[in-house]
Amino acid sequence: MFERAIVHMDLDSFFVSVECLKNDALRGKPLIIGGAGGRGVVASCSYEARRFGVHSAMPVKMALRLCPDALVLRGDMEDYSKHSAIVTDIIAERSPMFEKTSIDEFYMDLSGMDRYFGCYKWSNELRDFIIKETGLPISFGLSINKTVSKIGTGEAKPNGKIQIAPGNEKQFLAPLSTNKIPGVGKETYKRLSFMGVRTVRILSEIPVKLLEREFGIMGKSLWQKANGIDYAQIEPYTEQKSMSSERTLSEDTLDLEKIRRMIRDMTDKLAFELRKDQKLCSCVTVKIRYADFNTYTKQKKIAYTASDKELCKQALSLFESVYERRQLIRLIGVKFSGMVHGSPQIRLFEDTEEQVQLMQAMDRIRNRFGKDSIHWA
Repeated sequence: MFERAIVHMDLDSFFVSVECLKNDALRGKPLIIGGAGGRGVVASCSYEARRFGVHSAMPVKMALRLCPDALVLRGDMEDYSKHSAIVTDIIAERSPMFEKTSIDEFYMDLSGMDRYFGCYKWSNELRDFIIKETGLPISFGLSINKTVSKIGTGEAKPNGKIQIAPGNEKQFLAPLSTNKIPGVGKETYKRLSFMGVRTVRILSEIPVKLLEREFGIMGKSLWQKANGIDYAQIEPYTEQKSMSSERTLSEDTLDLEKIRRMIRDMTDKLAFELRKDQKLCSCVTVKIRYADFNTYTKQKKIAYTASDKELCKQALSLFESVYERRQLIRLIGVKFSGMVHGSPQIRLFEDTEEQVQLMQAMDRIRNRFGKDSIHWA
Protein backbone atom coordinates (compact mmCIF):
# COMPACT_ATOMS: atom_id res chain seq x y z
CA MET A 1 0.00 0.00 0.00
CA PHE A 2 1.19 3.52 -0.85
CA GLU A 3 1.39 5.87 2.14
CA ARG A 4 2.17 8.59 -0.39
CA ALA A 5 1.13 8.01 -3.99
CA ILE A 6 2.10 10.27 -6.89
CA VAL A 7 1.17 9.50 -10.48
CA HIS A 8 2.84 11.25 -13.41
CA MET A 9 1.04 11.27 -16.77
CA ASP A 10 2.56 12.40 -20.05
CA LEU A 11 0.92 12.55 -23.48
CA ASP A 12 3.12 10.62 -25.93
CA SER A 13 4.69 12.66 -28.77
CA PHE A 14 1.87 15.11 -28.17
CA PHE A 15 2.23 17.35 -31.22
CA VAL A 16 2.64 14.34 -33.50
CA SER A 17 -0.35 12.58 -31.93
CA VAL A 18 -2.57 15.62 -32.52
CA GLU A 19 -1.46 15.79 -36.16
CA CYS A 20 -2.30 12.09 -36.56
CA LEU A 21 -5.79 12.74 -35.18
CA LYS A 22 -6.31 15.27 -37.96
CA ASN A 23 -4.79 13.07 -40.66
CA ASP A 24 -4.87 9.31 -40.06
CA ALA A 25 -2.55 8.76 -43.05
CA LEU A 26 0.33 10.13 -40.95
CA ARG A 27 0.23 7.26 -38.46
CA GLY A 28 3.27 5.00 -38.49
CA LYS A 29 5.32 7.41 -40.61
CA PRO A 30 8.46 9.32 -39.63
CA LEU A 31 7.11 12.76 -38.83
CA ILE A 32 8.85 15.98 -37.76
CA ILE A 33 7.11 19.02 -36.28
CA GLY A 34 9.33 22.06 -36.55
CA GLY A 35 10.32 25.39 -38.02
CA ALA A 36 10.11 25.96 -41.73
CA GLY A 37 13.14 26.63 -43.88
CA GLY A 38 16.65 25.25 -43.91
CA ARG A 39 17.58 26.79 -40.55
CA GLY A 40 14.54 25.62 -38.58
CA VAL A 41 14.73 23.20 -35.67
CA VAL A 42 12.74 20.16 -34.53
CA ALA A 43 10.03 20.88 -31.93
CA SER A 44 8.77 17.28 -31.78
CA CYS A 45 9.03 14.08 -33.77
CA SER A 46 7.36 10.68 -34.03
CA TYR A 47 8.87 7.51 -32.58
CA GLU A 48 9.45 6.33 -36.15
CA ALA A 49 11.72 9.36 -36.71
CA ARG A 50 13.44 8.90 -33.34
CA ARG A 51 14.69 5.47 -34.47
CA PHE A 52 16.93 7.31 -36.93
CA GLY A 53 18.39 9.52 -34.19
CA VAL A 54 16.10 12.52 -34.66
CA HIS A 55 15.30 14.44 -31.46
CA SER A 56 13.89 17.77 -30.24
CA ALA A 57 16.00 20.92 -30.71
CA MET A 58 17.93 19.30 -33.57
CA PRO A 59 18.24 21.39 -36.77
CA VAL A 60 15.63 20.21 -39.30
CA LYS A 61 18.27 19.93 -42.02
CA MET A 62 20.27 17.53 -39.82
CA ALA A 63 17.12 15.56 -38.99
CA LEU A 64 16.39 15.14 -42.69
CA ARG A 65 19.92 13.89 -43.32
CA LEU A 66 19.34 11.23 -40.66
CA CYS A 67 15.83 10.45 -41.89
CA PRO A 68 15.41 11.58 -45.53
CA ASP A 69 11.89 10.13 -45.80
CA ALA A 70 10.52 12.12 -42.84
CA LEU A 71 7.55 14.42 -43.38
CA VAL A 72 7.99 17.94 -41.96
CA LEU A 73 4.96 19.83 -40.65
CA ARG A 74 4.89 23.43 -39.47
CA GLY A 75 2.77 22.74 -36.36
CA ASP A 76 -0.30 24.50 -34.95
CA MET A 77 0.15 25.71 -31.37
CA GLU A 78 -3.44 26.86 -31.07
CA ASP A 79 -4.70 23.38 -31.95
CA TYR A 80 -2.26 21.73 -29.54
CA SER A 81 -3.42 24.05 -26.75
CA LYS A 82 -7.06 23.14 -27.45
CA HIS A 83 -6.36 19.41 -27.12
CA SER A 84 -4.28 20.01 -23.99
CA ALA A 85 -7.22 21.87 -22.44
CA ILE A 86 -9.52 18.90 -23.13
CA VAL A 87 -7.17 16.53 -21.28
CA THR A 88 -6.74 19.06 -18.46
CA ASP A 89 -10.52 19.29 -18.01
CA ILE A 90 -10.81 15.49 -17.78
CA ILE A 91 -8.08 15.30 -15.13
CA ALA A 92 -9.49 18.29 -13.20
CA GLU A 93 -12.92 16.66 -13.06
CA ARG A 94 -11.64 13.33 -11.72
CA SER A 95 -8.44 13.98 -9.79
CA PRO A 96 -8.40 14.93 -6.08
CA MET A 97 -5.36 17.19 -6.67
CA PHE A 98 -3.26 17.75 -9.78
CA GLU A 99 -0.40 19.86 -11.11
CA LYS A 100 0.09 20.71 -14.77
CA THR A 101 3.76 21.27 -15.51
CA SER A 102 3.63 21.70 -19.29
CA ILE A 103 1.22 21.47 -22.19
CA ASP A 104 1.30 17.65 -22.08
CA GLU A 105 2.45 16.68 -18.58
CA PHE A 106 0.60 16.22 -15.27
CA TYR A 107 1.19 15.09 -11.68
CA MET A 108 -1.58 13.85 -9.36
CA ASP A 109 -1.52 13.15 -5.62
CA LEU A 110 -3.49 9.98 -4.90
CA SER A 111 -2.33 9.52 -1.30
CA GLY A 112 -4.88 7.59 0.74
CA MET A 113 -6.77 6.26 -2.27
CA ASP A 114 -5.41 2.72 -1.79
CA ARG A 115 -7.72 2.30 1.20
CA TYR A 116 -10.82 2.70 -0.90
CA PHE A 117 -10.11 2.08 -4.56
CA GLY A 118 -6.47 1.42 -5.43
CA CYS A 119 -4.06 3.98 -6.84
CA TYR A 120 -2.92 1.83 -9.77
CA LYS A 121 -6.46 0.84 -10.70
CA TRP A 122 -7.64 4.46 -10.56
CA SER A 123 -4.67 5.67 -12.67
CA ASN A 124 -5.24 2.94 -15.24
CA GLU A 125 -8.94 3.77 -15.55
CA LEU A 126 -8.19 7.48 -15.93
CA ARG A 127 -5.63 6.71 -18.63
CA ASP A 128 -8.13 4.50 -20.50
CA PHE A 129 -10.78 7.24 -20.27
CA ILE A 130 -8.42 9.91 -21.66
CA ILE A 131 -7.46 7.67 -24.57
CA LYS A 132 -11.12 6.86 -25.30
CA GLU A 133 -12.33 10.47 -25.10
CA THR A 134 -9.46 12.17 -26.94
CA GLY A 135 -7.81 9.52 -29.09
CA LEU A 136 -4.44 10.63 -27.72
CA PRO A 137 -1.93 8.08 -26.34
CA ILE A 138 -0.80 8.76 -22.78
CA SER A 139 1.62 7.00 -20.42
CA PHE A 140 1.92 7.04 -16.64
CA GLY A 141 4.25 6.13 -13.80
CA LEU A 142 3.09 5.58 -10.21
CA SER A 143 5.38 5.70 -7.17
CA ILE A 144 5.87 7.43 -3.83
CA ASN A 145 7.24 10.70 -5.29
CA LYS A 146 7.41 12.97 -8.34
CA THR A 147 10.96 12.10 -9.45
CA VAL A 148 10.53 8.33 -9.53
CA SER A 149 7.08 8.60 -11.15
CA LYS A 150 8.37 10.88 -13.92
CA ILE A 151 11.29 8.56 -14.66
CA GLY A 152 8.82 5.65 -14.59
CA THR A 153 6.66 7.32 -17.21
CA GLY A 154 9.68 7.71 -19.44
CA GLU A 155 10.42 4.00 -19.12
CA ALA A 156 6.76 3.09 -19.80
CA LYS A 157 6.58 5.05 -23.07
CA PRO A 158 5.19 4.80 -25.63
CA ASN A 159 1.57 4.43 -24.52
CA GLY A 160 2.41 2.38 -21.43
CA LYS A 161 2.09 2.26 -17.67
CA ILE A 162 4.26 1.25 -14.74
CA GLN A 163 4.02 0.99 -10.98
CA ILE A 164 7.10 1.21 -8.76
CA ALA A 165 6.11 -0.35 -5.45
CA PRO A 166 7.14 1.42 -2.22
CA GLY A 167 10.65 0.37 -1.21
CA ASN A 168 11.69 -0.55 -4.77
CA GLU A 169 12.72 2.94 -5.86
CA LYS A 170 16.51 2.41 -5.72
CA GLN A 171 16.26 -0.98 -7.37
CA PHE A 172 14.22 0.51 -10.23
CA LEU A 173 16.53 3.48 -10.74
CA ALA A 174 19.91 1.73 -10.33
CA PRO A 175 20.51 0.40 -13.88
CA LEU A 176 19.27 3.54 -15.66
CA SER A 177 21.49 6.16 -17.28
CA THR A 178 22.03 9.35 -15.28
CA ASN A 179 20.49 11.35 -18.14
CA LYS A 180 17.12 9.84 -17.17
CA ILE A 181 17.12 11.93 -13.98
CA PRO A 182 14.96 15.08 -14.30
CA GLY A 183 17.17 18.15 -14.38
CA VAL A 184 20.24 16.35 -15.75
CA GLY A 185 20.83 18.10 -19.07
CA LYS A 186 23.55 17.66 -21.65
CA GLU A 187 26.22 19.57 -19.75
CA THR A 188 25.60 17.84 -16.40
CA TYR A 189 25.51 14.46 -18.12
CA LYS A 190 28.85 15.22 -19.80
CA ARG A 191 30.43 16.20 -16.48
CA LEU A 192 29.11 13.07 -14.78
CA SER A 193 30.33 10.90 -17.65
CA PHE A 194 33.76 12.52 -17.44
CA MET A 195 33.79 11.49 -13.77
CA GLY A 196 32.96 7.93 -14.84
CA VAL A 197 29.40 8.21 -13.50
CA ARG A 198 27.04 6.89 -16.16
CA THR A 199 24.44 4.94 -14.18
CA VAL A 200 22.15 6.02 -11.36
CA ARG A 201 23.58 3.25 -9.14
CA ILE A 202 27.07 4.76 -9.25
CA LEU A 203 25.68 8.28 -8.72
CA SER A 204 23.72 7.13 -5.67
CA GLU A 205 26.90 5.79 -4.03
CA ILE A 206 28.95 9.01 -4.38
CA PRO A 207 29.27 11.00 -1.12
CA VAL A 208 27.03 14.06 -1.02
CA LYS A 209 29.98 16.31 -0.10
CA LEU A 210 31.82 15.33 -3.26
CA LEU A 211 28.79 16.06 -5.44
CA GLU A 212 28.30 19.41 -3.71
CA ARG A 213 31.93 20.26 -4.36
CA GLU A 214 31.51 19.48 -8.07
CA PHE A 215 27.98 20.78 -8.69
CA GLY A 216 27.27 23.25 -5.88
CA ILE A 217 23.78 23.21 -4.37
CA MET A 218 22.65 20.96 -7.22
CA GLY A 219 24.90 18.19 -5.88
CA LYS A 220 22.62 17.27 -2.98
CA SER A 221 19.59 17.23 -5.27
CA LEU A 222 21.39 14.86 -7.66
CA TRP A 223 22.22 12.49 -4.80
CA GLN A 224 18.66 12.55 -3.47
CA LYS A 225 17.11 11.86 -6.87
CA ALA A 226 19.58 9.04 -7.55
CA ASN A 227 18.49 7.49 -4.24
CA GLY A 228 14.80 7.88 -5.02
CA ILE A 229 14.30 10.70 -2.50
CA ASP A 230 11.99 13.58 -3.38
CA TYR A 231 9.85 15.53 -0.92
CA ALA A 232 8.39 17.95 -3.48
CA GLN A 233 4.65 18.46 -3.10
CA ILE A 234 1.99 18.71 -5.77
CA GLU A 235 1.34 22.37 -6.55
CA PRO A 236 -2.38 22.75 -7.33
CA TYR A 237 -2.94 23.86 -10.90
CA THR A 238 -3.98 27.44 -11.61
CA GLU A 239 -3.87 29.02 -15.04
CA GLN A 240 -1.85 32.23 -15.17
CA LYS A 241 -3.45 34.50 -17.75
CA SER A 242 -0.80 37.19 -18.10
CA MET A 243 2.46 38.68 -16.84
CA SER A 244 3.59 42.28 -16.98
CA SER A 245 6.25 44.78 -16.00
CA GLU A 246 5.90 48.55 -15.47
CA ARG A 247 8.39 51.26 -14.61
CA THR A 248 7.65 54.75 -13.35
CA LEU A 249 10.51 57.06 -14.26
CA SER A 250 12.20 59.10 -11.55
CA GLU A 251 11.88 62.08 -13.90
CA ASP A 252 9.52 62.53 -16.84
CA THR A 253 11.46 62.24 -20.08
CA LEU A 254 11.47 62.73 -23.84
CA ASP A 255 14.56 60.52 -24.20
CA LEU A 256 13.06 57.93 -26.55
CA GLU A 257 16.24 55.87 -26.78
CA LYS A 258 16.17 55.47 -22.99
CA ILE A 259 12.52 54.35 -23.22
CA ARG A 260 13.37 51.84 -25.95
CA ARG A 261 16.18 50.39 -23.81
CA MET A 262 13.70 50.01 -20.94
CA ILE A 263 11.21 48.23 -23.20
CA ARG A 264 13.92 45.86 -24.43
CA ASP A 265 15.01 45.14 -20.85
CA MET A 266 11.48 44.52 -19.55
CA THR A 267 10.57 42.35 -22.54
CA ASP A 268 13.79 40.36 -22.27
CA LYS A 269 13.17 39.56 -18.59
CA LEU A 270 9.50 38.69 -19.14
CA ALA A 271 10.45 36.36 -22.01
CA PHE A 272 12.93 34.62 -19.72
CA GLU A 273 10.16 34.16 -17.12
CA LEU A 274 7.94 32.66 -19.83
CA ARG A 275 10.56 30.09 -20.77
CA LYS A 276 11.40 29.32 -17.14
CA ASP A 277 7.71 28.69 -16.38
CA GLN A 278 7.36 26.69 -19.62
CA LYS A 279 4.80 29.04 -21.09
CA LEU A 280 4.13 30.89 -24.33
CA CYS A 281 2.14 34.04 -25.03
CA SER A 282 0.05 35.14 -28.01
CA CYS A 283 -0.56 38.81 -27.23
CA VAL A 284 1.78 41.74 -26.47
CA THR A 285 0.60 45.03 -24.94
CA VAL A 286 2.56 48.26 -24.47
CA LYS A 287 1.37 50.96 -22.04
CA ILE A 288 2.39 54.63 -21.92
CA ARG A 289 1.49 57.18 -19.25
CA TYR A 290 2.33 60.80 -20.01
CA ALA A 291 3.30 63.52 -17.56
CA ASP A 292 -0.33 64.74 -17.47
CA PHE A 293 -1.35 61.19 -16.34
CA ASN A 294 -3.20 60.39 -19.58
CA THR A 295 -2.61 56.69 -20.26
CA TYR A 296 -2.67 54.85 -23.59
CA THR A 297 -2.22 51.18 -24.45
CA LYS A 298 -1.94 49.19 -27.64
CA GLN A 299 -1.83 45.44 -28.11
CA LYS A 300 -1.23 42.95 -30.90
CA LYS A 301 -2.06 39.27 -31.34
CA ILE A 302 0.95 37.21 -32.43
CA ALA A 303 1.83 33.57 -33.04
CA TYR A 304 2.55 31.68 -29.78
CA THR A 305 6.14 32.29 -28.75
CA ALA A 306 8.57 32.79 -25.88
CA SER A 307 11.36 34.18 -28.07
CA ASP A 308 12.86 37.36 -26.63
CA LYS A 309 13.88 38.50 -30.11
CA GLU A 310 10.35 38.25 -31.51
CA LEU A 311 8.70 39.72 -28.42
CA CYS A 312 11.12 42.67 -28.30
CA LYS A 313 10.43 43.39 -31.96
CA GLN A 314 6.67 43.43 -31.34
CA ALA A 315 6.91 45.54 -28.17
CA LEU A 316 9.09 48.18 -29.84
CA SER A 317 6.78 48.29 -32.86
CA LEU A 318 3.78 48.84 -30.58
CA PHE A 319 5.60 51.66 -28.78
CA GLU A 320 6.34 53.44 -32.04
CA SER A 321 2.68 53.23 -33.05
CA VAL A 322 1.20 54.31 -29.70
CA TYR A 323 3.61 57.19 -28.96
CA GLU A 324 2.14 60.07 -30.95
CA ARG A 325 1.75 63.04 -28.59
CA ARG A 326 5.43 64.05 -28.26
CA GLN A 327 4.91 64.68 -24.55
CA LEU A 328 7.03 63.82 -21.55
CA ILE A 329 6.65 60.16 -20.57
CA ARG A 330 6.04 59.26 -16.93
CA LEU A 331 5.52 55.46 -17.09
CA ILE A 332 6.16 52.65 -19.54
CA GLY A 333 4.85 49.08 -19.33
CA VAL A 334 4.89 45.78 -21.23
CA LYS A 335 2.38 42.94 -20.80
CA PHE A 336 2.19 39.40 -22.19
CA SER A 337 -1.19 37.66 -22.30
CA GLY A 338 -2.98 34.84 -24.09
CA MET A 339 -0.65 32.47 -22.27
CA VAL A 340 -0.60 28.68 -22.59
CA HIS A 341 1.58 25.94 -21.17
CA GLY A 342 4.33 24.80 -23.47
CA SER A 343 7.77 23.33 -23.06
CA PRO A 344 10.60 25.68 -24.12
CA GLN A 345 11.23 23.92 -27.43
CA ILE A 346 7.77 24.90 -28.71
CA ARG A 347 9.16 28.32 -29.59
CA LEU A 348 11.38 26.58 -32.10
CA PHE A 349 8.56 26.88 -34.65
CA GLU A 350 9.95 30.37 -35.23
CA ASP A 351 13.60 30.34 -34.18
CA THR A 352 16.69 29.33 -36.08
CA GLU A 353 19.30 26.95 -34.69
CA GLU A 354 21.61 29.86 -33.81
CA GLN A 355 18.87 31.77 -31.97
CA VAL A 356 17.89 28.69 -29.99
CA GLN A 357 21.46 28.00 -28.90
CA LEU A 358 21.94 31.64 -27.90
CA MET A 359 18.71 31.76 -25.86
CA GLN A 360 19.54 28.48 -24.14
CA ALA A 361 23.02 29.74 -23.24
CA MET A 362 21.63 33.02 -21.87
CA ASP A 363 18.95 31.17 -19.89
CA ARG A 364 21.58 28.91 -18.32
CA ILE A 365 23.53 31.98 -17.19
CA ARG A 366 20.39 33.61 -15.78
CA ASN A 367 19.32 30.46 -13.96
CA ARG A 368 22.72 30.24 -12.32
CA PHE A 369 23.53 33.88 -11.63
CA GLY A 370 20.13 35.63 -11.68
CA LYS A 371 17.97 37.20 -14.38
CA ASP A 372 19.93 40.48 -14.25
CA SER A 373 23.26 38.78 -14.95
CA ILE A 374 23.18 39.11 -18.74
CA HIS A 375 21.57 41.53 -21.20
CA TRP A 376 21.44 42.15 -24.92
CA ALA A 377 24.02 44.68 -26.10
